[in-house]
Amino acid sequence: MTLTFAMQRIPRVESVAAIGPFRLRVRFVNGVEKLYDCRPVLDRPQFQLIKNEAFFRAVRVDPGGYGISWNDDIDLSEYELWTNGRLVGEESLQPTR
Repeated sequence: MTLTFAMQRIPRVESVAAIGPFRLRVRFVNGVEKLYDCRPVLDRPQFQLIKNEAFFRAVRVDPGGYGISWNDDIDLSEYELWTNGRLVGEESLQPTR
């Protein structure tokens, strides 16, 4: 399987909402909803601004649903969200890394 083929199977993001400290609820166009814990990325320099609660809550879906972003420099791809998110309804939301 090529990387291009694998990437084509990842659904696009339909909606995103901040649901708690550093946690997102992401709905994909195929109807699947996942919870994404942002805590593992907080150590990266480019993600320092999302430690501010008001800034974190300003998350939005990128045009076309290819990911989410807070500004032009801080974003997460649909692949990251799909691969490392946990299905809504799973018993716990543990860091994925």
